Amino acid sequence: MAQLENLLQVLQSPQLLGPTNPELSALTMDSRQAGPGVGFFAIRGTLRDGHDFINAAVQQGVSAVFCEELPQNTPEHVTFVQVPNAAEAMGYVAAEFYDNPSRKLKLVGVTGTNGKTTCVTLLHKLYRDLGYNAGLLSTVQNQINETVIPASHTTPDAITLQGLLAQMVKAGCTHAFMEVSSHALVQHRVTGVQFAGAVFTNITHDHLDYHGTFDEYIRAKKLFFDNLDKKAFALVNSDDKRAMVMLQNTKATKYTYALRKEADFKARLLDNSIQGLQLELEGQEVWFRLIGTFNAYNLLAVYGAATLLGEDKQEVLASLSNLTSAAGRFDYVVSAGQITGIVDYAHTPDALENVLQTIQQIRKPEQKVITIVGCGGNRDAAKRPVMADIAAKMSDRVILTSDNPRDEDPQEILNQMQAGVKPTDLKKSLSVVDRREAIKTAVLLAEADDIILVAGKGHETYQEVKGVRSPFDDKQVLQESFALLQK
Repeated sequence: MAQLENLLQVLQSPQLLGPTNPELSALTMDSRQAGPGVGFFAIRGTLRDGHDFINAAVQQGVSAVFCEELPQNTPEHVTFVQVPNAAEAMGYVAAEFYDNPSRKLKLVGVTGTNGKTTCVTLLHKLYRDLGYNAGLLSTVQNQINETVIPASHTTPDAITLQGLLAQMVKAGCTHAFMEVSSHALVQHRVTGVQFAGAVFTNITHDHLDYHGTFDEYIRAKKLFFDNLDKKAFALVNSDDKRAMVMLQNTKATKYTYALRKEADFKARLLDNSIQGLQLELEGQEVWFRLIGTFNAYNLLAVYGAATLLGEDKQEVLASLSNLTSAAGRFDYVVSAGQITGIVDYAHTPDALENVLQTIQQIRKPEQKVITIVGCGGNRDAAKRPVMADIAAKMSDRVILTSDNPRDEDPQEILNQMQAGVKPTDLKKSLSVVDRREAIKTAVLLAEADDIILVAGKGHETYQEVKGVRSPFDDKQVLQESFALLQK
């Protein structure tokens, strides 16, 4: 419970109309959850404008409405709070409503196109292994210690986020680790959150359907570092050419990590195989169970962040050497016939290229690589031909198939992908609309010791077609296809 006048102290000059001090027991941005004692935020979204639902919230008996424009009818029993930006106001008010839980945690956020989920998952596993109570907010799942809470977004809305952070504090968590998406930054989902540190992994072509241009996408990521305070640390991958852009205006203390350049946290890749990675890190040779150069960067980012949080370097390395990655991130199974199947969330051109480069580095000369890849519907269409070209160029066979078509025609998505396959690669390219059949086809084409990459969906356990989500797990379907091969 909170008095409205106390919550308004975090806002600059809000305009009030109606009762000056109602008591609020909950906050929401969904008019269906409005009712007595609830504060409703009218948020302007990409598809809907919350201002269109103010009357619905009023009819539900809402106590307060936060909005940018007042409706024509303002009932006397409802308090209207007019603000310049309702999404920004929601961030600050939600933080105050939940008693600013992020200030009671050492909270580290990770942003970048690729590697966010792996980094926060490794940090959470590391801190649990070191004996801490710790929270996790990721694309795959949210966790409070070992209790799993399903995740619907990479970064939750501000009210949900503050509520989860408050639960973590109540559960005795001292640390928390979260993915910070570009959407979340632009939409003020992390406004009002205090970070102890921020990590930048890399930035490549993605989400241009939302941001419009690559420059706007970079600007969105940069907001994270611009808003850090001077007590925080900012750790960036200096091998990425845009890393220094992220640090230009930050008040935080600046640190770098790299495999190629000189950096505050530097490692050298000694060995990269299907068994794992061998790195020389600060004068020590350490073996890790994770695979691939991209995971060498992830491990280095996690090591750097934990060190900056004050952990003992030797304890961190000992723990990290035993940890596995997040579900659906270079997740592999081997059939009875010695075919290796790899499931990976790679859904951007850069991520797909990184995974295929890793496979090229660890495969034997006689092993063929068969790649299954699709592109999501209602998302950035510009990357479709690019991803098909990468898959065809870097594989011995490629099967183009559906990802989550959503509201689009799956065949049309495949046609757009197919347009990116060069004439010289057409002979090794197939299009199979049904994803299950595509995976079965790859297994039938594979021989002993071959490698099958199933890219794009990773940890997801559903497929969305025409607005309907049906159960679908790439790893499970791959295992079922392997089992059928043995019969």
